[in-house]
Amino acid sequence: MKTRLLLLGAVALGAVALNASADAIRQTKGDFEDKFRQLDEVLPTANIYRNAAGEPGHQYWQQQVDYKIQARLDEDKRRLSAVQQIRYFNNSPDTLRYLWLQLEQNELKADSMSELSNAFAGIGRRGPATQAGDGETPAKLSLDELRRQQFLADNQMGFDIAEVKDAKGRKLKVTIVGTNMRVDLLEPLKSGQQLDFTLSYAFNLPEENAVSARGGYEHFPKDAREGGNDIFQLAQWFPRLHAYTDYEAWTNKEFLGRGEFTLEFGNYEVEIDVPADHIVAATGTLQNADAVLSSEQRKRLKQAETAKRPVFVVTEEEALENEKEGTNKRKVWKFKADKVRDFAWASSRKFMWDARGYAQGGDEMPLVMAMSFYPKEGGDLWKKYSTESVIHTMQVYSRFSFDYPYPVAQSVNGPVGGMEYPMITFNGPRTELQDDGTRTYSQAEKRYLIGVVIHEIGHIYFPMVVNSDERQWTWMDEGLNSFLDGVAGREWDPEIPWGVEPRDITDYMKSTNQVPVMTQSDSILQFGPNAYTKPAAALNILRETIMGRELFDFAFKEYARRWKYKRPTPADFFRTMEEASGVDLDWFWRGWFYSTDHVDISIDKIYKLRIDTEDPDIDFERRRLEEKNKPLSLTVERNRVEGIELWVDKNQDLDDFYDKNDRFTVTNKERNQYRKFLKDLEDWEREAFERAVKEDKNYYVMEFSNLGGLVMPIILQLDYTDGSSEMMRIPAEIWRRSPKAVKKLIVTDKDKELKQVTVDPRWETADVDVENNHYPRQIIPSRVEAYKAKKSDDLIRRDIMQDIKTKLKSDEEDKKDDN
Repeated sequence: MKTRLLLLGAVALGAVALNASADAIRQTKGDFEDKFRQLDEVLPTANIYRNAAGEPGHQYWQQQVDYKIQARLDEDKRRLSAVQQIRYFNNSPDTLRYLWLQLEQNELKADSMSELSNAFAGIGRRGPATQAGDGETPAKLSLDELRRQQFLADNQMGFDIAEVKDAKGRKLKVTIVGTNMRVDLLEPLKSGQQLDFTLSYAFNLPEENAVSARGGYEHFPKDAREGGNDIFQLAQWFPRLHAYTDYEAWTNKEFLGRGEFTLEFGNYEVEIDVPADHIVAATGTLQNADAVLSSEQRKRLKQAETAKRPVFVVTEEEALENEKEGTNKRKVWKFKADKVRDFAWASSRKFMWDARGYAQGGDEMPLVMAMSFYPKEGGDLWKKYSTESVIHTMQVYSRFSFDYPYPVAQSVNGPVGGMEYPMITFNGPRTELQDDGTRTYSQAEKRYLIGVVIHEIGHIYFPMVVNSDERQWTWMDEGLNSFLDGVAGREWDPEIPWGVEPRDITDYMKSTNQVPVMTQSDSILQFGPNAYTKPAAALNILRETIMGRELFDFAFKEYARRWKYKRPTPADFFRTMEEASGVDLDWFWRGWFYSTDHVDISIDKIYKLRIDTEDPDIDFERRRLEEKNKPLSLTVERNRVEGIELWVDKNQDLDDFYDKNDRFTVTNKERNQYRKFLKDLEDWEREAFERAVKEDKNYYVMEFSNLGGLVMPIILQLDYTDGSSEMMRIPAEIWRRSPKAVKKLIVTDKDKELKQVTVDPRWETADVDVENNHYPRQIIPSRVEAYKAKKSDDLIRRDIMQDIKTKLKSDEEDKKDDN
């Protein structure tokens, strides 16, 4: 749309600004919503434990818990028994009269809160699927769900706690509340004191594939060994202290299966008693390699420290031979781990084991052993990519945080699809055995393995070292980690769809079935998009679009440095990112983390303006041309085609002054007014005016609507009639006083005439509707698929008269059809 631009004097402009300000003030009584309100209104007040800059305060504290555990795996009974000694350090300023421990295995008990509160076909359920019916369509119960129900009915699950005693052998009273256990102390534990106590326990291991737990066993009935073999992955396998924090005290929320864990750092000494032919991978460093590894295996492990590619400590041939027979003999593997918040391990006679040293340098841990443990089912997929993915992850993540701080980083294949623990991860992808005896894998399985290893090893940084509260704020570990695994993934192979681009979250962003990212873990509706993809995409937008890489990377690394081996909260992250970068991001945190608004910026109109010269001989002629360029009346055009003679042409003897002079005719009156206008201008006003007239630039007023509610920068691609293009980035602050609709004046040189404008042309901001991002509007390409309607499969439509003649196939015929 073209129109005119009238220049106002300084006084008039001031009046307009005053009126606009008054309108903005009055608007607060209407539907105005301040998208830029300071976040400190909702964040906890800074204090001596967590300061206003987002770093640990000068009196920051956290508890420490050390464990010594002797565990025994009964392979035949699939049962674990253990005795553990716990040393609890009360570093808080408080006096404690009881301790709370986590008993996650109790989540699988029939009377657990998790089981009893699990709704049929419920939203956000972890594990096998169920679907509700609608009256006409029957409800559905998956075979996976039936298997789960049957396993839990046939097996007694949960911890058996035998006794809890203090260091003097005195029995401590315990109270079990679902997945939590309170231990009442005989004497109050004052600030600065420590307490030693012991407990013994046992539990039956769940079959992971049956119950969808985070650990357990997987059975391989077709292995050569009579009765088959198992892979055991042990997690949440010992009673662990709940965290006691400055912001919540005891973090003793019930474990419902979805929300993960909140733990204290400590030192571990763990002895694991397993069948002698098992290979064990665990958190920490192996202390008795001489007793459990052969001299050849120790030699290979040493060679792996400087190898360019992984070296097999246990080869495929050795693993295949090992899984053929069992043994009655046993070995005890001893591990030690310092400054970790958890301990996990895996054990099986099926494992092959490869290793490669990663020389990262630095003073803390110059050499890290990257290792993978997997059965024959892992095949070439694991041989090629598991350990290499481990190393790639450390190379990328350390740039954004700190050097990997532990001596080992491990990837273990088993029934768990993807879980993380200090120094060890469980990852599920495998190869497929074909009829010719070879093992192959799909492109999806390859991408899955690389992606899950990067993600789970990345978790060793977040939250295993930067120790956020997973149960309370899932996004602080899953979202931050998904952002970084996206960075690492695209540095591996950008052709792989890593799922963390802004475009990957648009469907979820516009859905109605969602809650804010800040929602507590167990109440999240769509877990993956909410806790993983949305915060990852948000951080990607922060880095690439809003802050820029330099500011973002510095602030993010500062956050990781500040909170290494400590427990941050969202406020600490938000404050650090702002304080270290100097960028006010309160509007961003509010929109992306505290609301369910989405991004939908529409460009509605563009007006092209031209400055009036005030010279009537110029301006009137321009207006005459504008009038002539308007579309010809359809009636006038058809009259001409029909040859209708005009009255004025037939009666020219009646012509007068106005038949020869139109309304754009200039008189000396207008010329005199122009001369007076120039004379009345101040010198600086005349200089500015004459320069503007001379340059004769294009003035475009663009109108934008914020249809999604989430304020974001307006990114424009300006395409010109001469074939050139340029990008313009308008900060999100343009929405500060008018969050629903804004106008923007864009001035271009005379020879730079706009042809088209596109909002967010590279899909940087997660805009959910690209159709309204173009002006003029464009035809949006899509697809249509032809299909043949299927007949209903209702029972009444079967041709039973014909079907009754069908012969029942024998087992041999079934096998022939399968081949």
